[in-house]
Amino acid sequence: MYATAERIERLKPPGRRAFVPWLFMLTGDVQALFKGKTPLPWLGGAGVAAFMALYLTTVFTALDERRRHTRTPLLALAGLAAVTYALGIGYAGNWLLCFPLLSLASGIVLRGGRRKLGPVIITLSVSAGVIAGLRGGPSDSLTVSYGTMLSGLVTAAILSLFETVAQLRATRQELARTAVEKERLRFSRDLHDLLGHTMSVVVVKAEAVRRLAPKNLEAALGQAADIEAVGRQALTEIREAVTGYREGSLATELDRARSALDAAGIEAVVRREGPPLAPQTEALLGWVVREGVTNVVRHSGAVRCEIQVRSGMDRVRLEITDDGGGGVGSRATGTNADGGPKTGSPKTGSPRTGGTAIGGTGLKGLAERLATAGGSLESGPAGRRGFRLVAELPVDTEDVVEAEVEGARTA
Repeated sequence: MYATAERIERLKPPGRRAFVPWLFMLTGDVQALFKGKTPLPWLGGAGVAAFMALYLTTVFTALDERRRHTRTPLLALAGLAAVTYALGIGYAGNWLLCFPLLSLASGIVLRGGRRKLGPVIITLSVSAGVIAGLRGGPSDSLTVSYGTMLSGLVTAAILSLFETVAQLRATRQELARTAVEKERLRFSRDLHDLLGHTMSVVVVKAEAVRRLAPKNLEAALGQAADIEAVGRQALTEIREAVTGYREGSLATELDRARSALDAAGIEAVVRREGPPLAPQTEALLGWVVREGVTNVVRHSGAVRCEIQVRSGMDRVRLEITDDGGGGVGSRATGTNADGGPKTGSPKTGSPRTGGTAIGGTGLKGLAERLATAGGSLESGPAGRRGFRLVAELPVDTEDVVEAEVEGARTA
């Protein structure tokens, strides 16, 4: 079945020239004109010439995407119908074969508009049958009527099928492109959060090793061991992020945050209150702790940093506050966590969540993650000195986040 569908997709829709050979149905009428068997042959010849010209005009313009939705195909079809009825009523006989061609042209022009096509085809079929019955001819009225209806419906169905296949192919390509973009965004977001935090910890601990080595070799070796552990853990997390199955632990991130702050000479105060949280909620809050602490270590110049987690019945709130004065602008108004150029500000349209500007690649990524799970992210100065980062989430975000992760895996 799959192979058959692929073969159908590879088939090209019938072009304009595919409908030209149907005019050979009028060969008998043309021969009768040349043999003088038709009354007023000059009038019949003019009628045949007009029919052929209008038929070709109708088909060619209706199959031209630039002119399909203009009035030209409809006007040409109206003229073709007038000539068809004139020839059928005036000459009858083989001239009644103009009705199937008129129906075919109608199917080309009116395809896709089922409400319009149905009444038109029925009218043509009934008209052809009535004229054939009254005027007589080589075929009975039922045959002419049936042929007229069949030609129009089959033509419209075939063309509509090819157009539907083309639309489905375009939609599938668009969905694939969207899925790729979503996966790239997820991966870049994860990679930024992972490497930004890990490299910050490595740099801080390396500086601690340099300071401690001349004075306290044992403490320096302990910091070096921490660097090795952080590096190994980062490799594992990067592998998990690449496969799309990474889940963080809030407790683990809080421990790492305390270690990173201590290594940077910043007093760490960590408080956690409330019942246990769902794994996906903890994973999201772990990202917030990671990004927030990374910014404190790299930009704040703080002496003290407080991390507080409070979970209630419906929502959980995470607040990271420091007393530093450095880097407040870079953290709140658009400088990346890695010190790169600004990506936005309140004046230039940076994303806003919870009414407060969220700038920087890391904070923007966090805002997007939390918004997807029904949460919010706020950041800004905390009094005269310091900086505050506040995240709120529903207590149970598992279903929402799992849907997002599953979409990323499928992509």
